[in-house]
Amino acid sequence: MEHKQDLKNFTLKQLTEFTTAIGLPKFRANQIFSWLYRPHITDFSQMTDLSFALRELLTQKAIISGIAPAAEEISKDGTRKYAFRLEDDAVIESVLIPEGDRHTLCISSQVGCAMGCTFCLTGAMGFTRNLTPSEIVGQVAAVQEKMIDDGLGEISNLVFMGMGEPLANLDNVVTAIDILLDQRGLNFSERRITVSTCGLVPKIKELGARTKTNLAVSLHAVKEEIRNKLMPVNKTYPVETLLAACREYPLPKRKRIMIEYILIKGVNDSEEDAHLLAEKLQEIRCKINLLPFNECSELPFKKPEDEQVERFQEILWEAGYTVIVRSSRGADISAACGQLARRQ
Repeated sequence: MEHKQDLKNFTLKQLTEFTTAIGLPKFRANQIFSWLYRPHITDFSQMTDLSFALRELLTQKAIISGIAPAAEEISKDGTRKYAFRLEDDAVIESVLIPEGDRHTLCISSQVGCAMGCTFCLTGAMGFTRNLTPSEIVGQVAAVQEKMIDDGLGEISNLVFMGMGEPLANLDNVVTAIDILLDQRGLNFSERRITVSTCGLVPKIKELGARTKTNLAVSLHAVKEEIRNKLMPVNKTYPVETLLAACREYPLPKRKRIMIEYILIKGVNDSEEDAHLLAEKLQEIRCKINLLPFNECSELPFKKPEDEQVERFQEILWEAGYTVIVRSSRGADISAACGQLARRQ
């Protein structure tokens, strides 16, 4: 039996190659692609400007995949967490964070994660597999469709900060980004998409060469011995190597790297840590996101006192950095940073 291609795994260029290979003129790819990401399109029969014969041919050769939320939880602060059960019964999660009239969707790139960061529940799950481009884009399309149906507006920003390490699935992430950016796809702009990494140094340069989306780096410590304990990736790509990659990253004008730093009581939140962070980030065009640790019963770490967080921020301000303290969102539904750990 002939294997059917999932058209939602294709960029427009790849779809053009596919349609040409089955004997169709190039313009048909544009027509088909423009249908794939319209709300509630699940079948070739809905593509009404294609002939019946062409729709029959596509039905024989291809499928239109789609995922829909299997569960939705709403936090008291308005954050929404969506669980998606995939074809192989694996479960991933996405988180929608409302901020005024802006809606940021945090999406997953893998089932689980192999990085093993000790402060992150997703890391404790272990790694199952990479997501396909259609499963990555499918999260965005499904949540966007639901928002429109519920009268919530549209997604403003996308962050690859859900389950998984995006740069460990770089090919599929870049394909997904191409689809997200395409005017006939979901029509996002590069400045509205951020890709986060825990520090896979060789892939950072490759990401910069292949896309112009925003980069976020999960740093969380600049003392090598502390980062080794928090983030095993540091043993392969130490702090100095990671920061060198950030300095060399091809940043467009007016863009800055987002440095993510989780503050953990008694681990990385001292004044000395703040001064050292300010020193190490010199010559990197960046802004800093401070995230007080989200406490949970499964992990031994604690959140610092508010006064300690404020002092840490002040030290970085005094050193000339733009620093934001990000409030925890969705903690009551396990949707906050580091809490995505779906039980199968």
